[in-house]
Amino acid sequence: MIPPAFEYARPTSVDEAVSVLADAGEEAKVLAGGQSLLPLLRLRLAFPELVVDVGRIPELRGVREDGDTLVIGALTTHHDVIRDPLVRRHAGLLAEATATVADPAVRHRGTLGGSLAHADPAGDLPAVVLALDGEMVVAGPSGRRTVPARDFFVDYLQSALAPDELLVEVRVPKTDGWSYHYEKFHRVAQAWAIVGVAALVRRDDGRIAEARIGLTNMGSTPLRATAAEEALAGADGLDAVARACEAAAEGTRPSQDLSASPEYREHLARVLTRRAVLTAGGMG
Repeated sequence: MIPPAFEYARPTSVDEAVSVLADAGEEAKVLAGGQSLLPLLRLRLAFPELVVDVGRIPELRGVREDGDTLVIGALTTHHDVIRDPLVRRHAGLLAEATATVADPAVRHRGTLGGSLAHADPAGDLPAVVLALDGEMVVAGPSGRRTVPARDFFVDYLQSALAPDELLVEVRVPKTDGWSYHYEKFHRVAQAWAIVGVAALVRRDDGRIAEARIGLTNMGSTPLRATAAEEALAGADGLDAVARACEAAAEGTRPSQDLSASPEYREHLARVLTRRAVLTAGGMG
């Protein structure tokens, strides 16, 4: 289908982009890599009066270190996230999960910030950043503010971004000393995950000392499997891990659609959490 008509702006700095968004109010949409917005426009599911293309703002790209934290520009493409040596060394879960996103064409155009701002609970990366205890740096007319990932995803396709704000950076703590794995189930290649699990495991003296688990497509936002995380603390064998992972679906509200029932998604959450934790912990 042909998208509805809209005005187009292409700012060259964050300040200019924020100013354009502030003038437009709620009638504007931000275009980054376009892999989320363009399908919505073609299907006429979005009707912005103005599209603000931030793709030419150089300060929104790249990865750098800030002490024990990696700072990733919101416009950094999935392809660049996967290949970046800092991400691979200090946030391997993010690199591994990003490599499963869609297909190479999408990964070369799509951006980390665009995926997070879109706030689709079926997307792979929101749950990963949630498991990493990441933070989003947001620029607006009043300056910059930092939003923890646990507060950034508000509801289905809704984030904490105000209409006049722009996501500029994603900050993730380094996870040196943690092992990790991203496991997901989807019907066909390149399809959205029916359920996905991002697992981080820190072991001590043969036991799981701590685990973090992010769930994809188990509610209207990405979720942490907190009950399973608590149950996994101190687990020291296959049976103990399996018992702990039975709690993975507690507190979730998976949807009913043509791909799966809520009960099936709960079953998948338990199975995939067990697989992800065992793989991450070198026990699988």
